[in-house]
Amino acid sequence: MADDPIPLASLSLTHVHYDPTDHISYLCAWLALIPQGLCVMYATLIWSTREIEIALLFAGQLACEALNFALKRLIKEERPPRMNGKGYGMPSSHAQFVAYFAVSLSLFLLVRHKPPSPRVRRRNHTPMSISERAGWSVLALAVAAAVAWSRIYLNYHTEKQVMVGAAAGTVSAVGWFVITELIRRSGWLAWGLETPIARFFRVRDLVIEEDMCQAGWEKWDDKMTALRAKKKQK
Repeated sequence: MADDPIPLASLSLTHVHYDPTDHISYLCAWLALIPQGLCVMYATLIWSTREIEIALLFAGQLACEALNFALKRLIKEERPPRMNGKGYGMPSSHAQFVAYFAVSLSLFLLVRHKPPSPRVRRRNHTPMSISERAGWSVLALAVAAAVAWSRIYLNYHTEKQVMVGAAAGTVSAVGWFVITELIRRSGWLAWGLETPIARFFRVRDLVIEEDMCQAGWEKWDDKMTALRAKKKQK
């Protein structure tokens, strides 16, 4: 009849199936949302910091997703028999996504990031040590492994699909790191940052040598130091 309500559809972007009686399954459902959370993080950091390194990292992430889309339709391997998802399963997009991010972050922290030497320490800034950067890298890799494992536990993918996804994400991260390093060394990145459009959007490349909030913190600390000195003079 004309007055019958139209059946509602489910937006599957964040629709994760899990066993409500299993606490581990519930945790895995939250782990499955990490890629969406990382996309929000990318957008927030790109807009708030205007750092070209983060924009390049996100560009590589999108290319990694495009590769996953192509591989799934090229391989056309189905998900597990009692699968909890739609579409092809090889390779796992979740595993590929988080592997790319974790490996890229580790390469940045351990190879590309060159903080000032502790002997040249500024009065209001202590750069991260190599052990701290290694710790963050291990944490990122551990979370990526947990997300990849959760796809098997929730029965969205087989072990092989997750392993191939993680391998594809790792290769994508290393390949994109090499490409961006060549762009940096060739001078094309420095040229791009001097273009009118880059200057209009205040695009910068500071995170290579300092943390993202350092410049703002120095300005704030200098202001507070001046205020304290002014109060003492009264």
